[in-house]
Amino acid sequence: MPGMKEHDTDLVTRIVHHDYAPPVGFVAPQPGVYKASTVIFPNVAAMRSREWKDKSGYTYGLHGTPTTFILEERLCTLEGGLQCVLVPSGLAAIANVALALLKPGDEVLIPDNAYGPGKDLANGELARFGITHALFDPLDPADLAARITRATKLVWLEAPGSVTMEFPDLCEQVRICRARCVTTALDNTWGSGLAFAPFDLLGDGTLGVDISAHALTKYPSGGGDVLMGSVMTRDPALHMKIKLTHMRLGLGVGANDAEAVLRSLPSIGLRYRAHDEAARVLAQWMQQQPAIAQVLHPALAGSPGHEHWRALCGAGHAGQGAAAGLFSVMVDARYTQDQIDVFCDSLRLFKLGYSWGGPMSLVVPYQLASMRSRPGAHLRPGTLVRFSIGLESVDDLRQDLQQAMARAFAA
Repeated sequence: MPGMKEHDTDLVTRIVHHDYAPPVGFVAPQPGVYKASTVIFPNVAAMRSREWKDKSGYTYGLHGTPTTFILEERLCTLEGGLQCVLVPSGLAAIANVALALLKPGDEVLIPDNAYGPGKDLANGELARFGITHALFDPLDPADLAARITRATKLVWLEAPGSVTMEFPDLCEQVRICRARCVTTALDNTWGSGLAFAPFDLLGDGTLGVDISAHALTKYPSGGGDVLMGSVMTRDPALHMKIKLTHMRLGLGVGANDAEAVLRSLPSIGLRYRAHDEAARVLAQWMQQQPAIAQVLHPALAGSPGHEHWRALCGAGHAGQGAAAGLFSVMVDARYTQDQIDVFCDSLRLFKLGYSWGGPMSLVVPYQLASMRSRPGAHLRPGTLVRFSIGLESVDDLRQDLQQAMARAFAA
């Protein structure tokens, strides 16, 4: 240690304050992993002057490290944003936005088919804070327009809707909100920055959402082993509101989780397309099965909102359009809930589990009546089952579906 002889200090002290630093110039395909709560300053002047808000310096682990800064910037490249904060989950991203932008007396509008825990947040904590909410029909832009009031300060959008997979006229929804000077926030987990550009919906820079919230747990992670979310913006003032609330709430992510997402990001395009292609093959096959009354997949003609998906996402993947590896089916109403449960339990490769975007295919049966405020005339009678398609062989997955349907729905 400078100014002290080695024998003047205890061995443990010498280990803690060891002088060695590795030489600069080490470069590898993956960025370094920096784990820190405490950040060391060279002097008091640096401690007083260093700024974390604009990423020009480091002050404390919660406010960013080289690892998290790199991930934020790469996610901005993925989705087309300019600023990003990382949070512990997709739901935390939704909460961060709400708590940053809403105050008592404000109202938030949410599509009826939105991610369920986000609606629970509005019913719970937001309601206790004096923030009201209303649900709108995601397939009827006029319903959204009619529900916007002077109290409406935020509108959530989701494309497609959770579980039932309706694809809204996202461009028209954004136009309506922009005309009323209402902030829009999109749950962009399904699109992931690959199906469409949330901040540039028309491709000419004239129309886009204000905020993109993303559950990085899904496709950016890709392994089914990371919980993380992000909130992204293009507007500096809006970003600062979100970032300061993020700081005051003490939100942060672990360096190893950030590392895991950084490792997966280079393959997200390949994985997304593989999930997409497999899901379409299986969804089309399910359309031919006698037990299935309806298949819900935005890329399939006849699925609710297909024309809006085609308009927004149809140019991707060499004109085939881009879509995630999710679809749902309505099992015909003649089958009982017990038979639906037998079908799900009989699947061998599809595992029962929430979430999606990982290598393993998943299945979940839903009680749709408990999830929607109004019945959808576009949905056929029956019981809804959602599939998340992983990276297994499509033929193997098809055989698995076939044997489970034979066991559950045989005459």
